[in-house]
Amino acid sequence: MRRRSFVNGGLLIAAGFFIAATIPAQQSLPTTHEMAQRVDRRYDQLQSLKSGFSERYAGLGMTRTESGTLFMRKPGRMMWQYSSPAGKIFLLDGKYAWFYAEGDAQVQRIPANELDDLRSPLRFLLGHTQLEKELTGLTLAPAPNGCFTLTGLPKGQEKRVTRLALTVTVAGAINAIEVEEPDGAITRFTFTGEQPNAAIPAETFHFAPPAGVPVVDAMPPV
Repeated sequence: MRRRSFVNGGLLIAAGFFIAATIPAQQSLPTTHEMAQRVDRRYDQLQSLKSGFSERYAGLGMTRTESGTLFMRKPGRMMWQYSSPAGKIFLLDGKYAWFYAEGDAQVQRIPANELDDLRSPLRFLLGHTQLEKELTGLTLAPAPNGCFTLTGLPKGQEKRVTRLALTVTVAGAINAIEVEEPDGAITRFTFTGEQPNAAIPAETFHFAPPAGVPVVDAMPPV
């Protein structure tokens, strides 16, 4: 009987140590507000950014994976230069958004303030970042490799996007962005090799249509 009591007592003590050890770890986890502010601070101090990206689309019975290099420069400049497929480009020059893929019969252009594109949620990083104002219903959850996921709905894109999830490091760097559309399609952008404040010439964000390819003003989204 004494041996049994000793064993039970030992288990209780071990359990007590385990609980005590887990409390500080739980208390050290950042709140949604704290994590959002870390992202804000990281990108507010940047003037430019260069990063590799991969883009995976899954929906409507199909999947598609593309990749390339992302260039960003404040204020309001952003270019997604695709290497796969080669020759595809999406560019924001501060006034217009330009869309073109090699072999297309035309270049599409739309005023930047009318843009409704799955890549456009990153535009908030080109100004004064305020995630808690840009995303409604913001929540935080743990993610693999010590990262976290901030999930919300981007304001102004309620008809286009049902969920936007940012996978971020504990320091606030964005590793991935996942966008879910009303039809259930999901596009995931993954970023690698981030270069903060990279030297990116201003002319990088000037788009010159290929010779003989007409520019068409695209209709704004409805």
